[in-house]
Amino acid sequence: MLIFQSEHMAKAIQRAPVLGPAFIRLLARFKDDAVSRTAPDVPERLAQWFDWNRAITLSRALDNRAPAPPEGAAFDAAQDTECARVRAMLSDAIHADIDMSPPRNAPVADTAAQAEFAPYRQHCLKQQRSMQIATGKLRGRLRDMLARQSETKAQLAEVDAVMEATLSPREHALLSNVPALLGLHFERLHGSTVVTPADAVASENPTASTSPWLATFRQDLRTALLAELDVRFHPIEGLLAALRTR
Repeated sequence: MLIFQSEHMAKAIQRAPVLGPAFIRLLARFKDDAVSRTAPDVPERLAQWFDWNRAITLSRALDNRAPAPPEGAAFDAAQDTECARVRAMLSDAIHADIDMSPPRNAPVADTAAQAEFAPYRQHCLKQQRSMQIATGKLRGRLRDMLARQSETKAQLAEVDAVMEATLSPREHALLSNVPALLGLHFERLHGSTVVTPADAVASENPTASTSPWLATFRQDLRTALLAELDVRFHPIEGLLAALRTR
């Protein structure tokens, strides 16, 4: 009886969900290593992200009057439309066919799976760069518009600028791990399936009939990139909400 209870408890622990946003839970599923199932200590984690210099800068942004905003266009419905257009463009690029040609200057692959994953890694990096550039431009433009609406909103815009400068380097470092996690996921799926000639053709030609494991990976790749797109648009959605408030 005790043995049965122990096994039952062990299985229950293994099934415990990973806490955190959907993007983090998705990446945890791709990872080989065991992940922590406990919620992190929030103050301790924040202390790792904010050094004392950044803390002082943030305090000044909260306490002092924000600098005069630069001249420029005011916020209107066209800005909502532009944000939606950029997001749709990035989403379409994620869903587009993947260029399966060998990437230039690709690192030497140790295994066949790594060589086959190289075009997917290149696609992932390309989409990440596009998201970073596009969302960065949107965020800066919306922040300038927010600063023109009122003194209170100018202070909020200044806080957002400090938060971006503080968190963006750490965010970039964390998101740079996504291709590696997807690579582990690809190798695991690749290794768990006997690769047939049809699989090889599907790997080289995305329009060919795709094997089940490769179709699963491609869907997981797109799901991960779409989840990252959601994360990158969170600050933009917050700025839009503030801009719409009068």
